[in-house]
Amino acid sequence: MSQPSTFWQKYGTLAQMAQATVALLGFVAILLQINEIRTNNRAATARQAYLGYIDLAFKNPKYAQPDYDRIKTASRDEHIQYESFVSYFLYACEETIAAFADKREWQASCDYDLKLHLPFLCEKNQAQPAYLATYGTDTQQWIKASLKTASVTPPDCKLGKT
Repeated sequence: MSQPSTFWQKYGTLAQMAQATVALLGFVAILLQINEIRTNNRAATARQAYLGYIDLAFKNPKYAQPDYDRIKTASRDEHIQYESFVSYFLYACEETIAAFADKREWQASCDYDLKLHLPFLCEKNQAQPAYLATYGTDTQQWIKASLKTASVTPPDCKLGKT
């Protein structure tokens, strides 16, 4: 026959359950903090990438507001610089759009700047389809949709009337 539980045995068990509950809540709080830190780091990285793009655009207005017909006939170095500029722009937009998916103004800002580079992206995609594959699926779809919306199509790849 079992002996009746003493006062301290009953409450000792409750105290252990309470301690386990507090430990579990602490673990959940740590997981939430880690997730918040990850989100904040991604946002900070995206802002830094976009600010880098803005700085690059400020220092290279000829690429920020390109005359692509002139760039095509310019030196090989200038063409490579422009391609790098566009690549940095796409990377910055890819980061910001992913980090701020719920903030439409980032997408609008990237849409506004992308339009100027569509003739280059059209020609580049026609000549080297693997180029767009270096970006994420969402970025590839965004560029293709923008090309279609702006009526930029091969073989001439000129901006249409929108």
